[in-house]
Amino acid sequence: MSTENEGNTVPPAPSAPPVPVDTPAASPHPAAPQGGPSAPPPPDAPPHVPGAHGEAGAPAPQVHGSPADGSWPPPSPAAPAYGDGGAGGSGWGAAYQQHQPAPKPGGRRGGLVAAVLVAALVAGGLGGGLGYTLARNDDSSSTTVSASDNGASQIKRDPNSVAGVAAKALPSTVTIEAEGTGGRGGTGTGFVFDTQGHIVTNNHVVAEAVDGGKLSATFPDGRKYDAEVVGHAQGYDVAVIRLKNAPSDLKPLALGDSDKVAVGDETIAIGAPFGLSNTVTTGIISAKNRPVASSDGGSDSKASYMSALQTDASINPGNSGGPLLDARGAVIGINSAIQSSSSGGLGGASQSGSIGLGFAIPINQAKYVAQQLIKTGKPVYAKIGASVSLQDTTNGAKITDQGVSGSAPVEPGGPAADAGLKPGDVIIKLDDRVIDSGPTLIGEIWTHKPGDKVTVTYKRDGQERTADLTLGSRVGDS
Repeated sequence: MSTENEGNTVPPAPSAPPVPVDTPAASPHPAAPQGGPSAPPPPDAPPHVPGAHGEAGAPAPQVHGSPADGSWPPPSPAAPAYGDGGAGGSGWGAAYQQHQPAPKPGGRRGGLVAAVLVAALVAGGLGGGLGYTLARNDDSSSTTVSASDNGASQIKRDPNSVAGVAAKALPSTVTIEAEGTGGRGGTGTGFVFDTQGHIVTNNHVVAEAVDGGKLSATFPDGRKYDAEVVGHAQGYDVAVIRLKNAPSDLKPLALGDSDKVAVGDETIAIGAPFGLSNTVTTGIISAKNRPVASSDGGSDSKASYMSALQTDASINPGNSGGPLLDARGAVIGINSAIQSSSSGGLGGASQSGSIGLGFAIPINQAKYVAQQLIKTGKPVYAKIGASVSLQDTTNGAKITDQGVSGSAPVEPGGPAADAGLKPGDVIIKLDDRVIDSGPTLIGEIWTHKPGDKVTVTYKRDGQERTADLTLGSRVGDS
């Protein structure tokens, strides 16, 4: 994009003074010039060069028979994409020229031009003389005004302002670089979880480095540490890494309560979009409990499910794993996915960008997962013990007639069986949450812990029924 100023060229001065027009003797005043030139037409408008950004999104997956407790591998939905993969836009802008219109002939134009030249010479002489006088009598060559700091060496900002919150939170965020044994890798974000050197991020940020890869974390002040994966959960898309030789001055970010977040609350996102570390963006919570199923688009990728916080704070590839803060600076979510107008995938020729639809894992869920990973190295999932269809519908989550790999669609002795659920039942509510599809049901189940008691509303033969059940548990991703 050019930053040069463009405009009309100045017309050349006439080579010789035009001949004055005779003034009638009988008139005490000179007659007004006749046939003067009309105003020149406006300059040509620059050609419009539209931008070339934005691509079509991908449809939701059409797969049957995935377990509501998330047995793997569930299918990989195409949208929304993770916050560090996709495809997007191209350059924009073009140079243009404006042309000075040619002068139109006029019968008595000479008189007008002469008058203009004389006026210009007089004005020039007056301006030059006045300028010389001012320059001689005024020692100052500047008219700018500087604000006084009243002796203060620094500007004091409200600690509750965006600048104040960012200044406090940035030192506790890191830019993560992960590289696999095959050379593939990427950049993401994480934040300090405790003083022992544990960093919380997304699973897909560190996935390449899980099996023998390289992992590092860099703080905003430039300090860089090697790290290792403590545990990762593909279904939740949460991972914990630990800094090697962690410093003693780590300051964990305060964790908020994502259950108390309201639509319209202010948000602050910190991350490394497109590798630009320590970037701060702002927005609001634009929706809650948004059912999101996401993957990195790889052929062997497993889906992640969340009942997400939706924000319009700008989130781009590289923001993944970074904190979503409230106005006080408390972490309310982990930035994980974006809705994209692109159909590309991770590692494609180009990447998608923010369209104002970002999704974060609620911190209440992420905190539980992180604590389990630190304690045992493996995730623990809540389950109802039934396989449901993953078709994109709005009618609910239907228990399938067949389970995965020949297993029973309703696990014998499991929570769903104990509650009387059968194949063909369509679950339409979990507690007070409306269930419109299988992925929505999985995301809602995973906001709970094993042992939680829930009420399931379902339809059988057109009749609506309810059942109470206690959620079971499953350890690990496989």
